[in-house]
Amino acid sequence: MPTNDTQPSSNFIRQIINQDLEENKNNGKVATRFPPEPNGYLHIGHAKSICLNFGIAAEYNGACNLRFDDTNPEKESVEYMESIKRDVHWLGFEWTELRHASDYFEQLYDYALQLIRQGKAYVDSLSAEQIRQYRGTLTEPGKASPDRNRSIEENLDLFKRMRNGEFADGQYVLRAKIDMASPNINMRDPALYRIRRAHHQRTGNDWCLYPMYDYSHCISDALEGITHSLCTLEFEDHRPLYDWVLDELDTPCHPQQIEFARLQLEYTIVSKRKLNQLVTEKHVNGWDDPRMPTLAGLRRAGVTPKAIRDFCERIGVTKQNSWIEMSVLEYCIREDLNDNSPRAMAVLHPLRVVIDNYPEDQTEYLEISNHPQRPELGKRAVPFAKVVLIEQDDFAEMPPPKFKRLITGGEVRLRGSYVIKCNEVIKDADGNIIELRCSYDLDTLGRNPEGRKVKGVIHWVSEQHSKPAELRLYDRLFTVPNPDNEENFLDVLNPDSLEVLTGCRVEASLADARPESRYQFERTGYFCFDAIDSVDGKLVFNRTVTLRDTWEKGTAL
Repeated sequence: MPTNDTQPSSNFIRQIINQDLEENKNNGKVATRFPPEPNGYLHIGHAKSICLNFGIAAEYNGACNLRFDDTNPEKESVEYMESIKRDVHWLGFEWTELRHASDYFEQLYDYALQLIRQGKAYVDSLSAEQIRQYRGTLTEPGKASPDRNRSIEENLDLFKRMRNGEFADGQYVLRAKIDMASPNINMRDPALYRIRRAHHQRTGNDWCLYPMYDYSHCISDALEGITHSLCTLEFEDHRPLYDWVLDELDTPCHPQQIEFARLQLEYTIVSKRKLNQLVTEKHVNGWDDPRMPTLAGLRRAGVTPKAIRDFCERIGVTKQNSWIEMSVLEYCIREDLNDNSPRAMAVLHPLRVVIDNYPEDQTEYLEISNHPQRPELGKRAVPFAKVVLIEQDDFAEMPPPKFKRLITGGEVRLRGSYVIKCNEVIKDADGNIIELRCSYDLDTLGRNPEGRKVKGVIHWVSEQHSKPAELRLYDRLFTVPNPDNEENFLDVLNPDSLEVLTGCRVEASLADARPESRYQFERTGYFCFDAIDSVDGKLVFNRTVTLRDTWEKGTAL
């Protein structure tokens, strides 16, 4: 369990739990669970639920289980399960027990038999489309299925034969017998079981009968002794069914379902179906593409677990759905990276600078601080030689007003190094600048001599000692705040969400970067070493976030 990055804020869920503890409800215990369906990678929305469920359990010295809702094997895989476990651990949490809904398949089946014997469930031969038609609307009651009044004996026989595989997929379903006139459509005889011949990643081909989520979830909670079942608001209308199932059955306990607002973040989508579409149609480079809102994508982009936990704490827990601006998440990321990322220098668009009066074969190793406010991060030795590289944009023959970088005949300081002066501009036959001829002042290393002021400071690397690198400049994946509101969300994909720069040069020390090493490339942005694509000596760095919010006025980078 991570240490508290910020003091947990009071919210209505904590108030409910505090009241329960005062009344010694659940014998003073608190137990939560995080129940993802393993049909995709976790995304930023799940992070809120993870932080809430595991955080609440830790705060009250309780328990939190990780439970896979593996009741739909057609869409689930071991790959997704393993990715979910990695992400929970990466965020800094440890589950009390690892569970699966499939652990309870036999008990769930027995409970279904109990409902049938009580006359509370029946086997229905209506098709899925017919069930929808019979269900009614928000303003009209539903009507009973012709099979609703089957005898208990016939229902038991049919349900056992469903389990034995005697019927085709979709030929029968088991439905709860509740109230077809209920104003809550979820209570109009909802399906509890369906026939699906699909290989299950844990139970193989033992079952061809799988429970529905609303049925399996509440019973799983009860079997695990969960006290507070925290769900997002879309399950609020399902709570009467959650309670009905547990009221009708002899379960060990009756957990309390509490709903909270889901995380809705601008410029993203969190529909697993749509995220999967982005991956399968190759609009992105996999689930861990740094443009994806998945935790794997955020991790590969260089976002830290601390930044995500801080973000989830800042946005709070409420009962009111609202949209969170992307700038809030980016602020948390910048704040964390600014405090903790060592500095380094990288030149994205190199311009060659020859220092004519510097000794031909000399190399100096300049001691430069790794962080201006964190002396404990130490210093690094940066090689300086006769030829250095600077950004093309840091030189101008015809400078705009207030330009404080290098100009012809002007001076500028190289970060942590000397003041240099541009004496000559070398161009090719087409008039393109290919090189600057400069001189340096030996007396200006790390200081300004008395009476001399140099306003501009630019970053640089030694041509001889720097390493070639590929820098990937990632930006928001969509051009509009709410892509889900569009008729086709693919129409608002940002065509400039990725710019790949080759021919960049970085400090030699970055050749020793480790997986997920994060840096502030001075005057450029925050970057993370991509250990996956950095192979055969090729260095790849992903931009995590820019130094400042470039979308404040609605314009991209």
